[in-house]
Amino acid sequence: MKIRYAGSTHVGMKRSHNEDNFFLLAEENLYIVADGMGGHASGEVASQIAVETLANFFIDTSRDREITWPYKEDRGVSYDENRLITGVKLANRRVYETAQSDARYRGMGTTIVSLVCGSSGAFLGHVGDSRGYVIREGRIQQVTEDHSLLNDYLKVHKLTAEEIEHFPHKNVIVRALGMKETVAVDVHRVDPKPGEIYLLCSDGLSGMVTDEQILEAVQEGGSDLEKTCQSLIARANAAGGVDNVTCVLVEFSD
Repeated sequence: MKIRYAGSTHVGMKRSHNEDNFFLLAEENLYIVADGMGGHASGEVASQIAVETLANFFIDTSRDREITWPYKEDRGVSYDENRLITGVKLANRRVYETAQSDARYRGMGTTIVSLVCGSSGAFLGHVGDSRGYVIREGRIQQVTEDHSLLNDYLKVHKLTAEEIEHFPHKNVIVRALGMKETVAVDVHRVDPKPGEIYLLCSDGLSGMVTDEQILEAVQEGGSDLEKTCQSLIARANAAGGVDNVTCVLVEFSD
């Protein structure tokens, strides 16, 4: 299958600087979005370290398949899944070590969501509340599950839409890169088919624009993925743009 892709980021309407980063590594079919946390530019550092570490791990392991990995492979899963998990764990360690070694970055962290398409399949991996969606046959489906206090609460309590909107700890993340020396990475095997589009985004988009509005923008954008990215960002900003907004679209075709 052929793969087309596009990505864009915007500071939003309320923030003074952009703590989001994304990376499009076409030669490895690797696409990444990270949403940094920490303020005073440290969140931007965290997200940049994360996307560059993951991308560079894929570049290094592509050039030298015999290179020693920083973490032991899980023989129960495929090479591509192992590669994604290891790259994200390495990114976590780099963010954590940077935060521990430099007082300017103490407490920084970042979410991450990434799609990789390899010889053993396609996988969505994530930590935090940056999301991965699939849009197929006129429907949108969230593939990832937010690592947030709100989502944990929803697992045991039923809330109305209004209660969710006014949840007092809505933005509290319970898992992110840099919080601890090690991190658990959630990975979902996906099976892309012609005509499907995968969306990776920070919560600056998903927190401002409903899934139905995202679907509408993607359908209106048609084959122009760059235009669609800009449309998604414009919708988030029109809704208030309270956070940085980042999105990556990956389309599969015959």
